[in-house]
Amino acid sequence: MNRISIFLVLALLVTLVLGSSVYVIDQAEQGIVVQFGEPVGDPVTEAGLHWKLPFVQDVRRFDKRLLVWDGDVNQIPTLGREFVIVDTTARWRIVDPLMFLRSVRDERGARTRIDDIIDSVVRDIISGTNLEEIVRSQDWKVALEEIDEGDMVRSDVDLGKPKKGRAQLEKDMLAEASRLMPSLGIELVDVRIKRINYIDSVRRQVENRMVAERQSIAERFRSEGQGRSQEILGQMERELRTISSEAERKAAEVRGKADGEATRVYGLAYGADAEFYAFFRTLESYKAMGANTTLMLDADSEYFRYLQSTRKR
Repeated sequence: MNRISIFLVLALLVTLVLGSSVYVIDQAEQGIVVQFGEPVGDPVTEAGLHWKLPFVQDVRRFDKRLLVWDGDVNQIPTLGREFVIVDTTARWRIVDPLMFLRSVRDERGARTRIDDIIDSVVRDIISGTNLEEIVRSQDWKVALEEIDEGDMVRSDVDLGKPKKGRAQLEKDMLAEASRLMPSLGIELVDVRIKRINYIDSVRRQVENRMVAERQSIAERFRSEGQGRSQEILGQMERELRTISSEAERKAAEVRGKADGEATRVYGLAYGADAEFYAFFRTLESYKAMGANTTLMLDADSEYFRYLQSTRKR
């Protein structure tokens, strides 16, 4: 073997040794050096180039960033025995990689432990809380003037301010779950409720009740509208009768005044000459007789007197 071949072999060996001895930690990572599967030394948290024993030591890397946990959707009964579907999420980070490696080994194992802890905490808190506390916030207020009177007296609706509210419940979940996390080398940053909904059977019952309530309100509005319509029609009828009665009264007054004035004029005219009045009234009575009328009158009758005087003329 010539010198060049020896030099190439040595260079290759040096490269292999250096490559197995040097490792790089990224800014978003932290590492643990393990030898034959057991941790050696302190965690490596500084980013940059680091050294380890070649071939016998390895590096286990863990993320330093916030990690997201999404739990399974669970069906949980509330304190009031309403079954609800609860979907939760959380954010967490690895703060002690050595303890993390010894307790859960990797992120998959960590997520399994977090599933058990958070699901248990959420179930305990939800099952011990009324539904109103879960869905309302602490600053929730009711505008009483905008609520129907029917809802004001319903026994199944609590219009009071929540004692805790949803945000406080999430803080309680975080505090209770965080109490169990230090033994895993994990820091739980927050726990949030993403979604709360009734289960299908309860949701259908709620929807049917809402439809029935809306129909009841609509029927009440229709009834009030019909009552108001009848009231307006009755008032209009009364006003019409009042107007007609007033018009008839005024017409009767006008006719009475006219008749009185005519009677007065007739009295003045006929009173001036009684003989003329008698003559005029007799002539009017003659008009009532037809062409074939036959009268049997005494020769000395006053009624016949004007006929005789007319014949003499």
